[in-house]
Amino acid sequence: MMTRLTADEKIQPHWWLKTLASSILGLTLAYACVGIFAWYGYGGINAPVKVQFNMWMVSPIWLLVLAFSYLFKTGLHAIVYLTLANVVVCNVFFLLRWLA
Repeated sequence: MMTRLTADEKIQPHWWLKTLASSILGLTLAYACVGIFAWYGYGGINAPVKVQFNMWMVSPIWLLVLAFSYLFKTGLHAIVYLTLANVVVCNVFFLLRWLA
């Protein structure tokens, strides 16, 4: 038997806040992910063929974050979780730079 969701259980339509959060925080997350791959992927930072690949990988990662950000329950959840993801990925990047 199907039951209806309450208003608190539904995904809220805070589309403008989710769009803003994923546009800004999604871009920084995409840059951080590509930065980790650029420095620590196959061949290191000086690999000749990685420059073009790194440049083109920013937009698909960013668009994936943008698309999936509408699945957050509220716009505030989008901001909090994307900020936490940015903090984690940037800390991993800086930790790897410090260890190298």
